[in-house]
Amino acid sequence: MSAEAASPPFDNFASDNNAGACPEALAALMAANASGHVGGYGEDRWTHEVCDRMRALFETDCDVYFVFNGTAANSLALASLCRPFHSVICHEAAHVETDECGAPGFFSNGSVLMPSGGENGKLRPEAIETLATKRRDIHYPKPRAVTVSQSTELGSVYAPEELRGVSEMAKRYGMRLHMDGARFANAMAALEGCSPADATWRAGVDVLCFGGAKNGLPLGEAVVFFDHALAEDFAYRAKQGGQLCSKMRFISAPWIGLLENDVWLKNARHANAMAQELKRGAETIDGVRIAYPCEANAVFLDMPATAAQRLRRKGWRFYDFIGGRSRLMCSWDTRPETVARFIADLEQAVAAG
Repeated sequence: MSAEAASPPFDNFASDNNAGACPEALAALMAANASGHVGGYGEDRWTHEVCDRMRALFETDCDVYFVFNGTAANSLALASLCRPFHSVICHEAAHVETDECGAPGFFSNGSVLMPSGGENGKLRPEAIETLATKRRDIHYPKPRAVTVSQSTELGSVYAPEELRGVSEMAKRYGMRLHMDGARFANAMAALEGCSPADATWRAGVDVLCFGGAKNGLPLGEAVVFFDHALAEDFAYRAKQGGQLCSKMRFISAPWIGLLENDVWLKNARHANAMAQELKRGAETIDGVRIAYPCEANAVFLDMPATAAQRLRRKGWRFYDFIGGRSRLMCSWDTRPETVARFIADLEQAVAAG
């Protein structure tokens, strides 16, 4: 790696994955590390405590597993719902479709994704019905699961009543509902007054992949099954897939730092607030348009290509995302002054023609 490539960027809106771990998660990790020799593979008090805290959070007796990353969480969860001849209905912009390199099919030994469109990244009940009834013959992969992203890849958030509509349609055709919750915390921060239970199992979600890495953990995601029968042999899937951590406490313990005193919500609310600040500043600039509703911690901008080039030359980092729009992600540690500096630079970049 060259010295130039190794040097840190000026400021980074490329991904909330790029932020470091929050202090509370690190403190919990260090406390677990200070305990000397501890049982492995989840046989430790931190893993058991976090599982109990998750059950309290979701107000139900759910099964909880920890894996290293979101791709494994989603893929192993979907594999637990599907056989090789099954299919999974998803939005065409869903992470499982656009960014997981075929992993859901790999871990399920052959099941396929069936994508559909939908405004602002949301999968609609009528789209599910269209795909579920398109063909019912033996020559076509049998629809078995529906997956939704919460928040979506385009930054929108499903309300509980929208999820119930999706779930009811899925159940009508014998399908289970999986939620890719890589940014579940940001969705919950946006759904003020809504409980995690109301936004998941009470709305018909069967399994949730609860994201931690984007919310302040150093790594790790939780796979939460609200139906015990669906979790059968999931531990074996995780082991076979290289996702059973021998020193499990180092994945599970940081969750204590997030769950205690609702730090997970505090982090998400801050990220969402920074996204709103960024949106407000950007929409005042002539020549810049907000491409999608800003409901969580993502802001999508339509801006002149020359302006984007100038910003990158100045050191700003962001993605050209779905549809060619510029995606800017805010994180638990995004600073108001960083947002203000970006808006000033964006205004100058657009004005420069």
